[in-house]
Amino acid sequence: MQSEYPGKSVWTHRKGNMQLVTRHGKLGGAGPEAKARKAMTADQIVVLDDEELVRELICEMLESAGYSCVPAGSIGEAILHLQEAEPLMVISDLMLEDSSGLELLDYLRPRYPDLPIVVVTGLHDLTVALSAIRKGAYDFILKPFGREQLLATTRRAVEHHRLIRENRAYQSSLETLVAARTEQLRGAMQDLEQSYDYTLEALGGALDLRDTETEGHCKRVTAFTVAIARHIGLSKEKIRNIARGAFLHDLGKMAIPDAILRKPGKLDEVEWVTMREHSILGYKMVSRIPFLQEAAEVVFSHQERWDGKGYPRGLRGEAIPIGARMFAVADTLDAICSDRPYRVGQSFAVARDEIVRCSGTQFDPKVVEAFLQIPESRWAELREEVEAQVASETSPVVEVMAADTEFSVKPADRLSAKTG
Repeated sequence: MQSEYPGKSVWTHRKGNMQLVTRHGKLGGAGPEAKARKAMTADQIVVLDDEELVRELICEMLESAGYSCVPAGSIGEAILHLQEAEPLMVISDLMLEDSSGLELLDYLRPRYPDLPIVVVTGLHDLTVALSAIRKGAYDFILKPFGREQLLATTRRAVEHHRLIRENRAYQSSLETLVAARTEQLRGAMQDLEQSYDYTLEALGGALDLRDTETEGHCKRVTAFTVAIARHIGLSKEKIRNIARGAFLHDLGKMAIPDAILRKPGKLDEVEWVTMREHSILGYKMVSRIPFLQEAAEVVFSHQERWDGKGYPRGLRGEAIPIGARMFAVADTLDAICSDRPYRVGQSFAVARDEIVRCSGTQFDPKVVEAFLQIPESRWAELREEVEAQVASETSPVVEVMAADTEFSVKPADRLSAKTG
């Protein structure tokens, strides 16, 4: 059987022998020039066929066009070449002596998903060739074929592989660039948040100067709230937000008249109505800052009660943000144990008994349980640390909000509690 293509190479098959015929005569193996080209070419094409003459003829056609080929007589030999380096492409006969090119596809496709594989088959193998395409072959060539047909298919496959490689390289470089830019942005955001934290510190300091009766209260109650939050096992980011809310809980008092805020005696009913507005006023101030949205909820809800009898919204139970529920316990602890102009601070035992008595009415029982699991000595340590820093005019609150601080709770059994 012979197929003629004017001016092109043709396959001629006579009694099992196959030869390449060109306008310039017969070509056998690769000549000196082809071998020189092979040595100079980095990317290679694996040519798999169990007939040596066929391998040599395909390699001759490809190398005459500048490609470098690695012949393989079996699937095992082809796999050995692939294990050394991923080639430019693979050209494989479908009908091998001891196996099928489909087996090679089954092996290569999951391991080399981007590698173009071109299968060669006779006309009577067309159904098998289509099966090869479904299995992931890039293209197929029907026998008999000419040199230009082989080279055209090879050029398309090589270009396809080149584009995939370039796309992979671009994606990799883009991912690296995005990662670098993301890290830069993260660093900038951290710097920005730290600047905000120092600003918040200044606001808390200003409140302490205005309300001298509770000097250091914001820092102590922040430390106590963080201790409970860490014991419960909240995330670092959530603790940071809750700490900010605890520190700013009384910010709204900046808008309360001095006559009420600093009144030495008992407030009358009208004055109490004005004083209670500080939760709403503080929320309006803080909620305008985007990264303080969660903290603003603590400010808004820090006077709510578990039984729904608090203010300003009368929230009940787990409708109260978890940060505000923990703050309520911490605030009561500090209020009872701290000195006031009209009384001296009382003992931890008194504060503990009052918190236990109000569990289920004023306080979340699960938060009270967590509070009770923290040793009394730890509360004393926290108070001493804050008072020392206040006395030396150092500022621990930024470190507190990082949730990796000297205010961290020492190892203890963690509370298994649902938090909202």
